[in-house]
Amino acid sequence: MLDFDLAEMYEVKTKVLKQAVKRNVNRFPPDFMFELTKQEWNELVTNCDQFPESLKHSYINPTVFTEQGVAMLSSVLRSEKAIEVNVQIIRAFVILRQYALGYVELNRKLEDFMVETNMQFNDIYQALTELASQKELESKPRNPIGFILKE
Repeated sequence: MLDFDLAEMYEVKTKVLKQAVKRNVNRFPPDFMFELTKQEWNELVTNCDQFPESLKHSYINPTVFTEQGVAMLSSVLRSEKAIEVNVQIIRAFVILRQYALGYVELNRKLEDFMVETNMQFNDIYQALTELASQKELESKPRNPIGFILKE
């Protein structure tokens, strides 16, 4: 999640959130939080046109928090709102993880179905090919059998 989105949820300014993180930087290793590069931020702005104009042209790159980083924010921002929002965000992450696991299972079942269906289509294609070759043999002109007088 981006820092300005979290600041809005926690009802603090982004600057305050970043200051709290800087004061406790040892609680936020690189797998909890990282700063987007200018190129990554420009690409994100290009692909997601929902950011306010003030953020799109900001010279400060946003900080991104992972699920663990968001959880750590509750210990840095000590307010009732921070705790409440943090619980809601963690629940959302849990739901997303469950959804992703369900998606993996659905994807596996779909792949199994495709393999099975592909084998069935191969069998049907082979049978159709054999029928077509038999039809081809039947439609060839045949030489008459028996004694034929020449004129």
